[in-house]
Amino acid sequence: MKYSGFLASVFAILMVLVSMGLKAEQKKKLGDWDVHYIAFPATFLTPEIAVENDIQRSKFNGVINISVLDSTSQQAQQVTIRGTAKDLVGRQRKLEFNQVVEGDAVYYLATVPYQNEQLYNFIIDISQGNQQQQLTFSHTFYVD
Repeated sequence: MKYSGFLASVFAILMVLVSMGLKAEQKKKLGDWDVHYIAFPATFLTPEIAVENDIQRSKFNGVINISVLDSTSQQAQQVTIRGTAKDLVGRQRKLEFNQVVEGDAVYYLATVPYQNEQLYNFIIDISQGNQQQQLTFSHTFYVD
């Protein structure tokens, strides 16, 4: 499968972030869903994983990873996802999410360029059938 290894790469990233004492992963309950999200520098990906997922590794490029699980069964959900990233001066960037399916796991990935210490406020619209939810969070990126 084209995306083989992505789950292992994300797990490795989470472990690095946890070992660094950073808040590695966040989760919000939105309606019937548990929405997991994380933002991290693209340099945390191995070159192979970046190529497989068409992500440019750069110290000025961030990755947004979102997964949506049914809050009861914890099964991954295939959803429609759209979003924007807004910086502190009001500039908005439309996020283009790509779906990654690896076994039973489903991830949605987008990239956003950044400068050192750049804060983004993310607004992510998630929908499936009649259910529509909005995930909002902020993240500051640092150049490594």
